[in-house]
Amino acid sequence: QVQLVESGGGLVQPGGSLRLSCAASGRTAGNYAMGWFRQAPGKEREFVAAISSTGTNTYYAPAVKGPFAITRDKPPKNTIHLRMNSLKVSDTGVYYCAAGASVPMLTAGRVDYWGQGTRVTVSS
Repeated sequence: QVQLVESGGGLVQPGGSLRLSCAASGRTAGNYAMGWFRQAPGKEREFVAAISSTGTNTYYAPAVKGPFAITRDKPPKNTIHLRMNSLKVSDTGVYYCAAGASVPMLTAGRVDYWGQGTRVTVSS
């Protein structure tokens, strides 16, 4: 069993930045790829970014590639971060941390564990 706890959401103005973090715990947490999904009001949850268990492989949704960066702390920490720059109103939503078998699996929506989510609001 893997537990995921997100932090770092909040209110930010358009063009601003935020950093989200997700701490994974559990005996096998280090074996999982991790990533972020988001759900905007009235829309379905969508993939944002993922990083491999070793931190060497990343993948981004086209809409966020460039302004967003996903990183992973070195072991024994199993914490990932999502640095979000140049935020837009359309980036508003609840951001969920996720863990899965690999980056391709997460990209395909095949998630083994979910966090509770952290809200990001981009508004002037």
